[in-house]
Amino acid sequence: MTQENGGPRWGVVGTGGIARAFMEGVRAVPSARVTAVASRTRDRAEEFGREWDVPRRHGGYAELAADPDVDVVYVATPHPWHHPNTLLMLDAGKHVLVEKPMAMNALQVSQMVAAARANDRFLMEAVWTRFLPASRLAQDLVADGAIGELCTVAADFGINVPYDPEHRLFNVDLGGGAFMDLGVYPLELASRYLGELTVVGATRQLSPDRMVDTQTSVLVHGENGVSAALTCASRNVLPNRAVLAGTDGWLEVPRFWAATDVVLHREGSAPERFHRPFRANGYEYEIEEVGRCLAAGERQSPEMTWAESLRLAGVTDQIRDVGSLVSGPSDVRSVPRG
Repeated sequence: MTQENGGPRWGVVGTGGIARAFMEGVRAVPSARVTAVASRTRDRAEEFGREWDVPRRHGGYAELAADPDVDVVYVATPHPWHHPNTLLMLDAGKHVLVEKPMAMNALQVSQMVAAARANDRFLMEAVWTRFLPASRLAQDLVADGAIGELCTVAADFGINVPYDPEHRLFNVDLGGGAFMDLGVYPLELASRYLGELTVVGATRQLSPDRMVDTQTSVLVHGENGVSAALTCASRNVLPNRAVLAGTDGWLEVPRFWAATDVVLHREGSAPERFHRPFRANGYEYEIEEVGRCLAAGERQSPEMTWAESLRLAGVTDQIRDVGSLVSGPSDVRSVPRG
Protein backbone atom coordinates (compact mmCIF):
# COMPACT_ATOMS: atom_id res chain seq x y z
CA MET A 1 0.00 0.00 0.00
CA THR A 2 0.95 3.65 -0.39
CA GLN A 3 -0.42 6.96 0.79
CA GLU A 4 -3.56 8.44 -0.73
CA ASN A 5 -1.38 10.79 -2.81
CA GLY A 6 0.28 7.78 -4.43
CA GLY A 7 3.67 8.20 -2.80
CA PRO A 8 5.51 5.64 -0.67
CA ARG A 9 5.33 5.45 3.11
CA TRP A 10 8.83 5.67 4.51
CA GLY A 11 10.41 4.19 7.60
CA VAL A 12 13.73 5.44 8.95
CA VAL A 13 16.22 3.15 10.68
CA GLY A 14 18.57 5.19 12.86
CA THR A 15 18.16 8.58 14.48
CA GLY A 16 21.54 10.28 13.98
CA GLY A 17 22.54 13.33 11.97
CA ILE A 18 22.16 11.68 8.57
CA ALA A 19 18.61 10.59 9.43
CA ARG A 20 17.78 14.20 10.31
CA ALA A 21 19.21 15.40 6.99
CA PHE A 22 16.98 12.85 5.26
CA MET A 23 13.95 14.20 7.10
CA GLU A 24 14.69 17.71 5.84
CA GLY A 25 14.75 16.35 2.31
CA VAL A 26 11.46 14.49 2.75
CA ARG A 27 9.71 17.73 3.67
CA ALA A 28 10.46 19.02 0.15
CA VAL A 29 8.84 15.99 -1.54
CA PRO A 30 5.01 16.26 -1.35
CA SER A 31 4.48 12.63 -2.39
CA ALA A 32 6.69 11.21 0.39
CA ARG A 33 5.94 10.87 4.09
CA VAL A 34 7.80 9.19 6.94
CA THR A 35 5.32 7.08 8.89
CA ALA A 36 7.73 5.21 11.21
CA VAL A 37 11.14 5.45 12.84
CA ALA A 38 13.21 2.84 14.67
CA SER A 39 16.12 3.17 17.03
CA ARG A 40 17.94 0.77 19.31
CA THR A 41 16.06 2.31 22.22
CA ARG A 42 12.45 3.40 22.37
CA ASP A 43 13.43 6.67 24.07
CA ARG A 44 15.49 7.73 21.05
CA ALA A 45 12.73 6.72 18.67
CA GLU A 46 10.19 8.68 20.71
CA GLU A 47 12.40 11.76 20.76
CA PHE A 48 12.98 11.61 17.00
CA GLY A 49 9.28 11.00 16.37
CA ARG A 50 8.25 14.03 18.40
CA GLU A 51 10.86 16.24 16.71
CA TRP A 52 9.84 15.27 13.16
CA ASP A 53 6.16 14.37 13.68
CA VAL A 54 6.61 10.69 12.88
CA PRO A 55 3.57 8.80 14.23
CA ARG A 56 4.95 5.25 14.62
CA ARG A 57 8.01 4.87 16.86
CA HIS A 58 9.80 1.56 17.33
CA GLY A 59 12.35 0.60 19.96
CA GLY A 60 14.00 -1.96 17.71
CA TYR A 61 14.67 -2.52 14.02
CA ALA A 62 12.72 -5.77 13.84
CA GLU A 63 9.60 -3.92 14.96
CA LEU A 64 9.87 -1.54 12.02
CA ALA A 65 10.53 -4.44 9.64
CA ALA A 66 7.19 -5.91 10.72
CA ASP A 67 5.29 -2.59 10.49
CA PRO A 68 2.56 -2.96 7.82
CA ASP A 69 2.37 0.83 7.36
CA VAL A 70 5.89 1.09 5.88
CA ASP A 71 6.65 0.52 2.19
CA VAL A 72 10.28 1.60 1.91
CA VAL A 73 13.01 2.01 4.52
CA TYR A 74 15.93 4.41 4.70
CA VAL A 75 18.83 2.72 6.53
CA ALA A 76 20.82 5.45 8.31
CA THR A 77 22.83 3.43 10.82
CA PRO A 78 26.68 3.31 11.02
CA HIS A 79 28.48 1.60 8.12
CA PRO A 80 29.00 -1.84 9.75
CA TRP A 81 25.23 -2.18 10.34
CA HIS A 82 24.12 -1.39 6.79
CA HIS A 83 24.47 -5.03 5.77
CA PRO A 84 22.42 -6.70 8.55
CA ASN A 85 19.84 -3.89 8.71
CA THR A 86 19.26 -4.01 4.96
CA LEU A 87 18.95 -7.80 4.88
CA LEU A 88 16.42 -7.61 7.73
CA MET A 89 14.27 -5.12 5.83
CA LEU A 90 14.49 -6.84 2.45
CA ASP A 91 13.59 -10.21 3.93
CA ALA A 92 10.58 -8.55 5.58
CA GLY A 93 9.38 -7.34 2.19
CA LYS A 94 10.46 -3.71 2.45
CA HIS A 95 12.11 -1.69 -0.28
CA VAL A 96 15.40 -0.15 0.87
CA LEU A 97 17.45 2.99 0.37
CA VAL A 98 20.70 2.39 2.28
CA GLU A 99 23.17 5.10 3.17
CA LYS A 100 26.60 4.98 1.54
CA PRO A 101 28.88 3.18 1.58
CA MET A 102 26.38 0.41 0.97
CA ALA A 103 28.39 -1.99 3.13
CA MET A 104 31.88 -2.66 4.46
CA ASN A 105 33.02 -4.74 1.48
CA ALA A 106 31.96 -6.19 -1.85
CA LEU A 107 30.97 -9.54 -0.37
CA GLN A 108 28.36 -7.86 1.83
CA VAL A 109 27.08 -5.75 -1.06
CA SER A 110 26.69 -8.87 -3.21
CA GLN A 111 24.60 -10.50 -0.45
CA MET A 112 22.38 -7.42 -0.21
CA VAL A 113 21.82 -7.40 -3.97
CA ALA A 114 21.04 -11.12 -3.91
CA ALA A 115 18.46 -10.53 -1.16
CA ALA A 116 16.82 -7.71 -3.15
CA ARG A 117 16.62 -9.97 -6.18
CA ALA A 118 15.29 -12.95 -4.21
CA ASN A 119 12.61 -10.83 -2.48
CA ASP A 120 11.77 -8.81 -5.60
CA ARG A 121 12.40 -5.56 -3.73
CA PHE A 122 13.90 -2.20 -4.68
CA LEU A 123 17.40 -1.49 -3.38
CA MET A 124 19.59 1.56 -3.90
CA GLU A 125 22.75 2.98 -2.36
CA ALA A 126 22.03 6.54 -1.21
CA VAL A 127 24.56 8.38 -3.37
CA TRP A 128 22.60 11.62 -3.22
CA THR A 129 25.31 13.48 -5.17
CA ARG A 130 24.31 11.74 -8.42
CA PHE A 131 20.85 13.26 -8.41
CA LEU A 132 21.74 16.89 -7.69
CA PRO A 133 20.87 19.37 -10.45
CA ALA A 134 24.46 20.71 -10.52
CA SER A 135 25.87 17.18 -10.80
CA ARG A 136 23.55 16.41 -13.73
CA LEU A 137 24.57 19.70 -15.37
CA ALA A 138 28.29 18.90 -15.06
CA GLN A 139 27.75 15.51 -16.68
CA ASP A 140 25.75 17.10 -19.51
CA LEU A 141 28.46 19.71 -20.13
CA VAL A 142 31.15 17.02 -20.36
CA ALA A 143 28.98 14.81 -22.57
CA ASP A 144 28.20 17.76 -24.88
CA GLY A 145 31.91 18.52 -25.37
CA ALA A 146 32.03 21.79 -23.44
CA ILE A 147 35.62 21.01 -22.36
CA GLY A 148 36.56 18.96 -25.39
CA GLU A 149 37.76 15.43 -24.76
CA LEU A 150 38.00 14.56 -21.06
CA CYS A 151 41.66 14.01 -20.09
CA THR A 152 41.95 13.92 -16.31
CA VAL A 153 39.90 14.14 -13.11
CA ALA A 154 40.90 15.34 -9.65
CA ALA A 155 38.73 15.42 -6.53
CA ASP A 156 39.37 15.88 -2.84
CA PHE A 157 37.33 16.04 0.34
CA GLY A 158 39.08 16.98 3.56
CA ILE A 159 37.88 18.34 6.91
CA ASN A 160 39.69 18.92 10.19
CA VAL A 161 37.89 17.04 12.95
CA PRO A 162 39.54 17.02 16.41
CA TYR A 163 40.79 13.53 17.14
CA ASP A 164 38.52 11.53 19.44
CA PRO A 165 38.82 7.73 19.35
CA GLU A 166 35.08 7.47 20.09
CA HIS A 167 34.07 9.69 17.15
CA ARG A 168 32.63 7.76 14.20
CA LEU A 169 35.44 8.99 11.94
CA PHE A 170 38.10 7.44 14.19
CA ASN A 171 36.31 4.50 15.81
CA VAL A 172 37.09 1.27 13.96
CA ASP A 173 34.02 -0.44 15.47
CA LEU A 174 31.81 2.19 13.80
CA GLY A 175 33.46 1.66 10.43
CA GLY A 176 35.64 4.72 10.93
CA GLY A 177 38.33 6.07 8.67
CA ALA A 178 38.54 8.97 6.26
CA PHE A 179 38.21 6.77 3.20
CA MET A 180 35.06 4.89 4.21
CA ASP A 181 33.33 8.11 5.29
CA LEU A 182 34.68 10.82 2.97
CA GLY A 183 36.57 8.98 0.23
CA VAL A 184 33.38 7.44 -1.13
CA TYR A 185 32.55 10.81 -2.71
CA PRO A 186 35.70 11.27 -4.82
CA LEU A 187 35.59 7.57 -5.75
CA GLU A 188 31.97 7.77 -6.84
CA LEU A 189 32.75 10.81 -8.98
CA ALA A 190 35.65 9.03 -10.66
CA SER A 191 33.45 6.02 -11.42
CA ARG A 192 30.80 8.28 -12.90
CA TYR A 193 33.19 9.77 -15.46
CA LEU A 194 35.74 6.97 -15.96
CA GLY A 195 33.67 3.78 -15.84
CA GLU A 196 35.50 0.62 -14.77
CA LEU A 197 38.37 1.60 -12.48
CA THR A 198 41.80 0.08 -11.98
CA VAL A 199 43.66 1.08 -8.82
CA VAL A 200 47.16 2.23 -9.74
CA GLY A 201 48.28 3.18 -6.24
CA ALA A 202 47.12 4.26 -2.79
CA THR A 203 48.81 5.77 0.26
CA ARG A 204 47.48 6.54 3.73
CA GLN A 205 48.16 8.20 7.05
CA LEU A 206 46.88 6.57 10.21
CA SER A 207 45.20 7.83 13.37
CA PRO A 208 47.24 8.05 16.60
CA ASP A 209 46.03 4.59 17.66
CA ARG A 210 46.83 3.33 14.12
CA MET A 211 43.38 1.80 13.78
CA VAL A 212 41.91 3.91 10.95
CA ASP A 213 43.16 6.13 8.15
CA THR A 214 43.05 9.92 8.57
CA GLN A 215 44.17 10.64 5.01
CA THR A 216 44.14 8.51 1.89
CA SER A 217 45.30 9.39 -1.62
CA VAL A 218 44.42 7.19 -4.59
CA LEU A 219 45.30 7.09 -8.27
CA VAL A 220 42.88 5.21 -10.51
CA HIS A 221 42.76 4.58 -14.25
CA GLY A 222 39.45 4.37 -16.10
CA GLU A 223 38.26 2.15 -18.91
CA ASN A 224 38.13 5.24 -21.14
CA GLY A 225 41.86 5.84 -20.64
CA VAL A 226 41.35 8.76 -18.26
CA SER A 227 43.06 8.82 -14.85
CA ALA A 228 41.85 10.38 -11.60
CA ALA A 229 43.73 11.58 -8.52
CA LEU A 230 41.55 11.33 -5.40
CA THR A 231 42.27 12.40 -1.81
CA CYS A 232 40.27 12.41 1.41
CA ALA A 233 41.22 13.51 4.92
CA SER A 234 39.61 13.74 8.35
CA ARG A 235 42.37 15.69 10.15
CA ASN A 236 43.19 18.42 7.63
CA VAL A 237 41.30 20.71 5.31
CA LEU A 238 41.62 20.24 1.55
CA PRO A 239 40.44 22.48 -1.32
CA ASN A 240 37.24 20.41 -1.45
CA ARG A 241 36.48 20.54 -5.14
CA ALA A 242 36.42 18.44 -8.27
CA VAL A 243 38.18 19.42 -11.50
CA LEU A 244 37.32 17.78 -14.82
CA ALA A 245 39.96 18.80 -17.36
CA GLY A 246 39.69 18.37 -21.10
CA THR A 247 41.42 19.32 -24.33
CA ASP A 248 39.50 22.62 -24.61
CA GLY A 249 38.97 23.66 -20.98
CA TRP A 250 37.96 22.45 -17.57
CA LEU A 251 35.04 22.31 -15.17
CA GLU A 252 35.45 23.24 -11.53
CA VAL A 253 32.81 21.94 -9.11
CA PRO A 254 33.19 23.42 -5.61
CA ARG A 255 31.97 21.11 -2.82
CA PHE A 256 31.22 18.53 -5.50
CA TRP A 257 29.59 16.10 -3.05
CA ALA A 258 26.91 18.73 -2.31
CA ALA A 259 27.25 20.72 -5.52
CA THR A 260 25.21 23.81 -6.28
CA ASP A 261 27.66 25.47 -8.69
CA VAL A 262 29.66 24.53 -11.76
CA VAL A 263 32.28 26.82 -13.28
CA LEU A 264 33.28 26.36 -16.92
CA HIS A 265 36.75 27.57 -17.91
CA ARG A 266 37.73 27.82 -21.57
CA GLU A 267 40.88 29.37 -22.96
CA GLY A 268 40.31 32.92 -24.15
CA SER A 269 36.92 33.22 -22.45
CA ALA A 270 35.77 34.48 -19.08
CA PRO A 271 34.67 31.74 -16.68
CA GLU A 272 30.98 30.83 -16.88
CA ARG A 273 29.30 30.06 -13.55
CA PHE A 274 26.15 27.97 -13.44
CA HIS A 275 24.11 27.98 -10.23
CA ARG A 276 21.69 25.17 -9.45
CA PRO A 277 20.41 25.60 -5.88
CA PHE A 278 18.63 22.93 -3.85
CA ARG A 279 14.93 23.16 -3.09
CA ALA A 280 15.75 21.99 0.43
CA ASN A 281 19.06 20.36 1.39
CA GLY A 282 19.72 18.17 -1.66
CA TYR A 283 18.42 14.89 -0.26
CA GLU A 284 15.06 15.54 -1.88
CA TYR A 285 16.34 14.47 -5.30
CA GLU A 286 17.33 10.92 -4.34
CA ILE A 287 14.04 10.60 -2.44
CA GLU A 288 12.19 11.57 -5.60
CA GLU A 289 14.21 9.02 -7.59
CA VAL A 290 13.17 6.24 -5.20
CA GLY A 291 9.54 7.29 -5.51
CA ARG A 292 9.81 7.38 -9.30
CA CYS A 293 11.35 3.89 -9.42
CA LEU A 294 8.73 2.41 -7.11
CA ALA A 295 5.88 3.96 -9.09
CA ALA A 296 7.37 2.46 -12.27
CA GLY A 297 7.85 -0.97 -10.69
CA GLU A 298 11.63 -0.77 -11.06
CA ARG A 299 13.85 -2.66 -8.63
CA GLN A 300 16.96 -0.54 -9.16
CA SER A 301 17.66 2.98 -10.29
CA PRO A 302 19.20 3.28 -13.76
CA GLU A 303 21.35 6.11 -12.35
CA MET A 304 22.63 4.15 -9.34
CA THR A 305 22.44 0.50 -10.28
CA TRP A 306 23.32 -2.60 -8.28
CA ALA A 307 26.24 -3.18 -10.64
CA GLU A 308 27.58 0.28 -9.85
CA SER A 309 27.39 -0.32 -6.09
CA LEU A 310 29.14 -3.65 -6.55
CA ARG A 311 31.81 -1.97 -8.65
CA LEU A 312 32.42 0.77 -6.07
CA ALA A 313 32.65 -1.77 -3.26
CA GLY A 314 35.09 -3.88 -5.27
CA VAL A 315 37.32 -0.87 -5.96
CA THR A 316 37.14 0.05 -2.27
CA ASP A 317 38.43 -3.43 -1.43
CA GLN A 318 41.29 -2.93 -3.90
CA ILE A 319 42.20 0.42 -2.38
CA ARG A 320 42.08 -1.06 1.09
CA ASP A 321 44.49 -3.80 0.03
CA VAL A 322 46.87 -1.58 -1.93
CA GLY A 323 46.99 1.12 0.74
CA SER A 324 47.07 -1.31 3.70
CA LEU A 325 44.06 0.43 5.20
CA VAL A 326 42.67 -0.77 8.51
CA SER A 327 38.98 -1.35 8.02
CA GLY A 328 37.45 -2.99 11.04
CA PRO A 329 36.92 -6.35 12.71
CA SER A 330 34.90 -8.02 9.96
CA ASP A 331 36.52 -10.00 7.17
CA VAL A 332 37.10 -8.04 4.00
CA ARG A 333 36.81 -10.10 0.84
CA SER A 334 36.27 -9.20 -2.77
CA VAL A 335 33.78 -11.07 -4.92
CA PRO A 336 33.20 -11.05 -8.69
CA ARG A 337 30.53 -8.59 -9.80
CA GLY A 338 27.36 -10.24 -10.99
